[in-house]
Amino acid sequence: MNAKLKMFLSDCSLVAVGEEISSITNEIPLEQESVVLAEDTVNGLVLVDIINGFCTVGAGNLAPREPNRQISEMVEESARIARIFCEKKWPVMAFLDSHQPNKPEEPYPPHCIAGSDESNLVPALRWVEKEPNVTIRRKDCFDGYIGSFQPDGSNVFVDWIKHNQIKSACATFDVPLHVATNTKGALPHPQVIHFSFFFSLFLPN
Repeated sequence: MNAKLKMFLSDCSLVAVGEEISSITNEIPLEQESVVLAEDTVNGLVLVDIINGFCTVGAGNLAPREPNRQISEMVEESARIARIFCEKKWPVMAFLDSHQPNKPEEPYPPHCIAGSDESNLVPALRWVEKEPNVTIRRKDCFDGYIGSFQPDGSNVFVDWIKHNQIKSACATFDVPLHVATNTKGALPHPQVIHFSFFFSLFLPN
């Protein structure tokens, strides 16, 4: 099997389990392994869109309408992991969905408008903004990598990985195949696939 298709799951895979993994394996051959974050290498944490507009009840068009246990547990676990990374001074990047009012993101209704509280981190994670090892990146599109391009062609996310010489990472973002299939206009963005391919492309072996 091509080494680039070797995918890793860790305790940070907060959503992609069970049925989701089965759906992914139907599309791409996967080898599943647990990951232990070694102390003698640089590990990175990527927090993706854990913001009010997606996670806080009643905060916006795409926010939950009522308390949701899965979201609450995801936020709690993300905060716990972020605390560990900050204590160890490991690099953390937080992507925050932040759109301009005149640039709708189809097929979704207006959400997470720049300057609104929707586009801010949830209360349980606001503390990371003051941590020196945390990089905040406000993005104006679905994909954090694409949303990290600068006018000069550089990419904030790629530069963050290279600068910190990150060898492994955990991410909180996940759009499994079955979710995208049932969402008009959406594209699958599996957590484990996206990050494994990303690191195989931008990091040396």
